[in-house]
Amino acid sequence: MAKVLIIVGTRPEIIKQAPVIEEAKRQGLDFVFVTTGQHYDYGLCTRFIDELGLPPPDHSIHLVKRDPVEQMGEMMVGLKKIVEGERDPLLLVEGDTNTVAASAIVGRKLSLTVGHVEAGLRSFDWRMPEEHNRIMVDHLADILFAPTEPSRQNLLRERVHGNIHVTGNTIIDAAIRNTPLAVKQSKIRNRIRFEKYVLA
Repeated sequence: MAKVLIIVGTRPEIIKQAPVIEEAKRQGLDFVFVTTGQHYDYGLCTRFIDELGLPPPDHSIHLVKRDPVEQMGEMMVGLKKIVEGERDPLLLVEGDTNTVAASAIVGRKLSLTVGHVEAGLRSFDWRMPEEHNRIMVDHLADILFAPTEPSRQNLLRERVHGNIHVTGNTIIDAAIRNTPLAVKQSKIRNRIRFEKYVLA
């Protein structure tokens, strides 16, 4: 089985890929954890890796540029170097960020297998850069992990080339897994008298 490069760049990607990383560890899969540095400060990236109990990244790209186009260029150069050190890895990305787009482009250009978690999600708002990324990555990916049946239908309507699997959403897995941690660390529960509130 090919080694899997699990690539993240932003805080939401770390949170959503955490259940995937945990399952990869549980199954003893050979994987490499890569961060692109799209969210580059401790509070936006490293802190969440630590708090979620994830292994430290095997590779980190240190971005210099802040312009999104230049950042994507830096990411692609960095990812190419990392990928070339592995033997035909599968690139696994999740979401709709520039990290996801850069990874999919590198994977396609190097004829590697690309897997996209959260495939088929659509806002139908072409003004959003994330919508550009979603659509592009879904058309570049070989394996599409659609969270819902409507997202699968979006992919079928667009005639994507990859294999589609309806898998559910990893953010649900992350929420279930991390609720006890959130409750334990929450300070707001000490300040609010819940008996005075009704959840509707």
